[in-house]
Amino acid sequence: MTANGNLNLEAITSINMRQSLTDASIHPTWLRLIRYCAEMGHGEIEKLKIQDGLPMAAEVTTKKVKFSP
Repeated sequence: MTANGNLNLEAITSINMRQSLTDASIHPTWLRLIRYCAEMGHGEIEKLKIQDGLPMAAEVTTKKVKFSP
């Protein structure tokens, strides 16, 4: 707070950003994609179809195998 008792703009913005992050929910489709990526560990998704802001399908997925340390 400032000397006059009002929150400054930076403090308000910071509070609003933290609140929106904690209030935000992730769509189940995004969670499935995130979980898939985490389980894959290493690899690449060559094509990812997005429809209405949500991932629909990974058409071609290639997993890389590293043989050197």
